[in-house]
Amino acid sequence: MTKMSVHYTGNLRCEAIHNQSQTKIETDAPLDNKGKGERFSPTDLFCTSLATCILTTMAIAAEERGWKFEGVNAEIEKIMNATPRRIGEIKIHFTFPDLGYDDLMKEKIQRYAHACPVSRSLNPEVLQTVTFEFN
Repeated sequence: MTKMSVHYTGNLRCEAIHNQSQTKIETDAPLDNKGKGERFSPTDLFCTSLATCILTTMAIAAEERGWKFEGVNAEIEKIMNATPRRIGEIKIHFTFPDLGYDDLMKEKIQRYAHACPVSRSLNPEVLQTVTFEFN
């Protein structure tokens, strides 16, 4: 079981601590919701969690098969719904350097992307638009 701690520090900012490693993350309310936008917002982290989970899941699958995976990048776009205020869509575009993947490898790696725990945990009303670019 993993435990985290969160402390509200004021001015719409929180500090989250991963208890085991003592790694810290600060969050800030976004500009469009009374914040300064100087840190990740909680909804930014939500979207980033999806992207990092997909990357990690694909990397595990690649490593198990002896495939290269270093250098893969993700660009994330968060689209908010106004009423009720919530994340409506998360767009993630993955860019792969030339890793020597053939068509079958590309097909498999894309399937693994949709098997990550965060993706499977999201409410189906949150649209996940995931695209891949292989160089």
